[in-house]
Order: sequence, then C-alpha cells, then structure tokens
Amino acid sequence: MPTPPMGDAAKQHSPEYRLAAGALRGLRHDLFEDAFAYRPLRRMSVDGPVTRRLPGRLRDSAAWTPHALITGIALIALPMAIVDSGGSGLILGPLAAIPILLTMLRPVGAFWLSLAATPVSQVFGSSLDGWPWLPAAFACHLTVLTVVAIRTRPRTAAYMWAVTAAYAFVADFLFGPGYYGTNSGPMLVLSALIMLVVAVWHTRKEARQEVTAQQTVTEHERSRRTLLEERTNIARELHDVVAHHMSVVAIQAEAAPYRVENPPPELERAFATIRENAVAALTELRRVLGVVRAEDYEAPDTPQPTLTDLDGLLANVRDTGLSVEKTVTGAVRALPQGVELSAYRIVQEALSNSLRHAPGASARVEIAYVLGGLGVRIVNGPPPAPALVKPSPGAGHGITGMRERVTMLNGEMTAGATDEGGYEVTVFLPVTATTEDGS
Repeated sequence: MPTPPMGDAAKQHSPEYRLAAGALRGLRHDLFEDAFAYRPLRRMSVDGPVTRRLPGRLRDSAAWTPHALITGIALIALPMAIVDSGGSGLILGPLAAIPILLTMLRPVGAFWLSLAATPVSQVFGSSLDGWPWLPAAFACHLTVLTVVAIRTRPRTAAYMWAVTAAYAFVADFLFGPGYYGTNSGPMLVLSALIMLVVAVWHTRKEARQEVTAQQTVTEHERSRRTLLEERTNIARELHDVVAHHMSVVAIQAEAAPYRVENPPPELERAFATIRENAVAALTELRRVLGVVRAEDYEAPDTPQPTLTDLDGLLANVRDTGLSVEKTVTGAVRALPQGVELSAYRIVQEALSNSLRHAPGASARVEIAYVLGGLGVRIVNGPPPAPALVKPSPGAGHGITGMRERVTMLNGEMTAGATDEGGYEVTVFLPVTATTEDGS
C-alpha cells in the first residue's frame, strides 16, 4: 500500500488536535496580541427609561456612572490592602487599586497586571491572611475579571478564567503552604458565576442587536416593497389613460390625409410615420404593463375615475359615518386625465386614512382650479375619542402612494398633523397652458 506524502499526513490531524490548536490560537489572539492596547471605556448611554428623565446637567453627569463606579471600587480596595495585609501599605495599596483603574483604559493589560500583582502582594504582605490571594488582591482580581468580561467577549472571559485557574493550581500544589486552607476555590467559583452571568448578558445583548438589525432590514424591505407596489398600481391605472391618448393619435394620423384635398406625398408620409410610431408605442406600453401586472390582476371594466366622480366618492364616505364637505374654487375645466385620476386617488386615500385614524371626525376637501394647475387640500379634525383609536397596520402606505403620484406629475405635496390635533394633506399638481388647451 503506498505511503501518503508527509505533507498530506501532516494535514490529517484528529478533531481533538484541531480543537486544541484553535483554542491556543484564540488564547494568543485574545490575551497576548495587543494585550496593552488602548481601549478607553466609553460613556454610558443616557437614553434609558431612568436617565432620560434626569435634568440636563445631571443627565450629562450620569453618562460617567461606569467610570465613577470603577473608581469607587478601586478606592475601597486601597484601604483594604493597607489595613488587612499587615505589610507595606505603600506597595500593597497601589497593587490593589491600579489594576482596577487600568480596566478603564487597557482591559486585557489590567488582567495581566492584576495576576502579576498577586504573588508580589504575597511577598510584601502576610500569607496568613489568604493564599494565593490576599483579601485586597482577591477583591482586585475578582473586580478586574468582572469588568474585563463585561468589556470583552465571552471567549476572552473564558480564557481569563482558565489562566486564573492555572495560576491557582500552580500556586496551591507547588508553592502553597500546607498547614492552612486556600482561597482558590472561592475565587474560581465566584468568578465562574460572574462569568456565566456576564456571558448571558452578552448573549441577550447580541440577540437584541440582531433582532433590531433584522427589524430594520425588514422595515426597509417592507417600505421598498410598498413603494414598488404603489408604482405598479399607478402604472396599471394610467395604462388606460395613456393607451386612450395613443389610440386617438393613431386614428387621427390615419384620417388626417383624407381631410385635406390632394395632400402632398410628404404630408401623407409624415402622417403615416406618426401612426406607425403611435401604434408601436401602444404595443410597447402594453408589453411593459404585462411585466408589472400581477397574475391575479384584472383590468377594470369601467373607465378610470376623474374629478367629476368625486361627489359619488364623498357620498360613499358619508355613508360610513365620516362627515365631509367639499369646496371648489376657480373656473372648473377639464384637465389631463392623468392629473384628474391622481387627484381623485389622492382624495380617496386621504379620506380612507381619516376613517382609519380619526373615526368620528369631520373632514373637508378643497379643490382649487388655478392658472398653473390644480390644488387639492384634504384636512380632518381630531377624533372625538382618541383613546379608542387603534393603530392601523397599514399606516404610512397611503402617504407613500400619494407622494409617488405627485412626484410622477412633478407636483408638490405636504402632509402632517395640524395644531388642532387633526391631519392635513396639501397637493399641487402643475398643468401647463399648452396641455390644458390640448386636453
């Protein structure tokens, strides 16, 4: 049987070997590479349910709460080292306080400094007070483990706990005095419980962030889908309007030469070209509509509504319980069908929103025929019983459709709440004089 090459044999390691190698790489990356890198502790967010109620200056000060808490613990560890150690306070005090303070600037470096300070404190202190951690060193190391675990990820916290356990094992079984007990057990148990709590906190925080990010993406996709649906609906509705005009152009171009006695050949060719282009445009329009049309879409049997059908819409709305009145100003005239259709749909959607969000309120529709186009204003009052109004799942989609229609016609639109507690939609649809004359 042929022997595999040495290179291939070296790559075929057991799962245990790969697991151990991965753990060592993670340990080197988390605790040794850039161990003393500068990572300052950021200020606390003040957008919580409690801090947002604080006055301005006090709220700004509350952002430094983590820094103040860590500093307070360091100040507590300082007298513990001086009073309880029985050794030199000038040495043991800083050994207990500095690692805690360092967690705010260099967290991983603070862990190594706390671990290195532990045997040094035994040299200058009294080993009868605790082995391998003196009381102040015990509090210092436990605090450092907690703060660094909060500031880093759970894997780094697990590596720190493993290094602490290895130090406790070496200190107890190789250098520890055997005539009294050790506090390695309490250190490892307490730190393990703290690491577990911090790991659960990290997991919940990451899960909450993922859910928030997913909700943001979902909301973005929902808004984008709604926008595309609104544009598709507008394209479907305007198909009949545009197709009608293109058909009229084709028919008139075909009949025009017969209305002129002895037309020149150039004129006949020009009208023939106009008819061919109109028919081609109408064919392309139907093909494009077939792309955006849904499988279950059925073309309407009735013509698209215009402003002349507005009275019927208002009568239907009144039957549902909404008190609505209409005001028309200016000289009433026929406008392009696309403008009238868009104006009708905007009034229809605005009144539907009034029914959903302000049941029982009154509404007013104002139509203004001005020189440069058409002005539309729909305003409703506040609902009589706001507490009974339930949020609508479709809120915002109607406004999107209105804006799409207005943008398509190069118009302007504003929508927002009124000072009285109602809602107002104001739209201006421009119509050029040439368009009006030719409509």
